[in-house]
Amino acid sequence: MKTFRASIDVMPHDNLLDPQGKAVTSAMDNLGLPEISGVRIGKHITLQVEAKDRKTAESKVEEACRKLLANQIMEKFSFSVEEAAK
Repeated sequence: MKTFRASIDVMPHDNLLDPQGKAVTSAMDNLGLPEISGVRIGKHITLQVEAKDRKTAESKVEEACRKLLANQIMEKFSFSVEEAAK
């Protein structure tokens, strides 16, 4: 078995309102940063998975995202998997 490290990004779907992102976008102007706009807030998750190969690790990470880490009605996810350094 090998150890893999996954980096997962979970973000609201593009067509859904992001109240946190909207509040941060509004605050940017008050902070003197009017050139920053369109802020979207999500989650970044890292985890380790034991698997025989990269394909199996990716399958397990995708299953974790679909079952627990992302609410697919409101969120989308993307991830990368790499072999963990020893």
